[in-house]
Amino acid sequence: MHIKFILPSLTEAGSPYFRPVKYSLFPPLGLATLAAYVGREHEVEIVDQHVQVLRTDDEPDLVGIEVYITNAKRAYEIADAYRKKGVTVILGGLHVTSLPEEAAAHADAIFLGPAEASFPVFLRDWQNGRIQPRYVSAERTLENVPPPRRELIKRSRYLVPNSIMVTRGCPHHCDFCYKDAFYRGGKSFYVQKVEDALQEISRLPGRHLYFLDDHLFGHKRFAFDLFQGMRGMGRVFQGAATVQSILSSSLIEEAAEAGLRSLFVGFETLNPDNLHSSNKHHNLHQSYNEAIQKLHDLGIMINGSFVFGLDSDGPDVFQRTVEWAVDQGITTSTFHIATPYPGTGYFHRLEQAGRILTRDWDLYDTRHVVFQTQGMTETCLQEGYDAAYRDFYTWSNIWKGAMGHGTLKHRAKHLAYTAGWKKFEPLWNMMIQLRKLNVMTPLLEAILSKTGRSPESMPLPVAEEAL
Repeated sequence: MHIKFILPSLTEAGSPYFRPVKYSLFPPLGLATLAAYVGREHEVEIVDQHVQVLRTDDEPDLVGIEVYITNAKRAYEIADAYRKKGVTVILGGLHVTSLPEEAAAHADAIFLGPAEASFPVFLRDWQNGRIQPRYVSAERTLENVPPPRRELIKRSRYLVPNSIMVTRGCPHHCDFCYKDAFYRGGKSFYVQKVEDALQEISRLPGRHLYFLDDHLFGHKRFAFDLFQGMRGMGRVFQGAATVQSILSSSLIEEAAEAGLRSLFVGFETLNPDNLHSSNKHHNLHQSYNEAIQKLHDLGIMINGSFVFGLDSDGPDVFQRTVEWAVDQGITTSTFHIATPYPGTGYFHRLEQAGRILTRDWDLYDTRHVVFQTQGMTETCLQEGYDAAYRDFYTWSNIWKGAMGHGTLKHRAKHLAYTAGWKKFEPLWNMMIQLRKLNVMTPLLEAILSKTGRSPESMPLPVAEEAL
């Protein structure tokens, strides 16, 4: 049997927002995990349209397509093309779970929610010639989940081939979170066995890792044991956590000792009213400044996430947010236009109020305005978003952000990481075209090397403390 897994491109190459390096960061780990359930006697391939040319002139026995909202149009076109030839097609992913009836029109079977438990059931049904039209995640566990079939991934085409997930979901339920809807109907957050996670890490070559988990610190006991187990492995890694988790325990220190060098933090908004209306209560009454200082003292760079266009935002939100992020020395910023994804509470509220402007899913990429705004016009929101990206990554602001750090090495790392991410597109594009993106990984590892604590955060000698 020939089984073909496909990840259609999330953004078409002709889009002004398409950045080749952004879409060449991580391989499709979810598809590689599903492939691990398939017997070795079958031919299996994974095609990631971001880094490979997708051919549809073949006739595999089974095609599985991962569907996100912004690739839904392409996913359906691919699915329809294969089904016309009599190929069995299955669809899964966030968009399928959000809009199952829409997806079902293009598939022989659809998957709702995570598929670690339901996909093996489908394989048995398929081999017995009696597949069901819908498979729902009935069990939420990572026990006995096989490691991803990484040999099916073309490592040289990714900057971060060593991506890994050791948890699923998130313990929080933000109103606008697309993934929260994906886990609805069962456990919304669950973890691997620590020993399984450590074994997977030990199998990965090189030093660098990127944890794709939505909240790496979401289960304190698991995270503590994971970081303890990683000590001495010589790894440098990146991940994501909340402001609350940085401030409420010593996990961040344990992570730093294990090799954490960069953290994605969802600040989202500086306005408490927006936090409250978005059900992001874990950010309320938390000191962003204190969390940032704690990370910087540990030599951890920050990728800050911010959302524009929530109902309490006004036209001043863009400049105010950029200035704050630069003054705080945040290394990289990811800006988003508030987007009401189907299946979320945010979408439901705006739909009930008649504020949804379009259902063109290609525009639901957090870079376009798709709803009727309050506090500013749609044009103001679109132009302000574009300006925020442009202003944050000016050379003057990159320099200003770097100079806010306490050590020369941290300043140099800030400059290298921020400028490298946004100011050297021709170099990234050349390496992608040459299929040599992985040769840049050692440079990334060097930038993520340990800086040590800032002088102002170091404990004073005993004699000086007594003064």
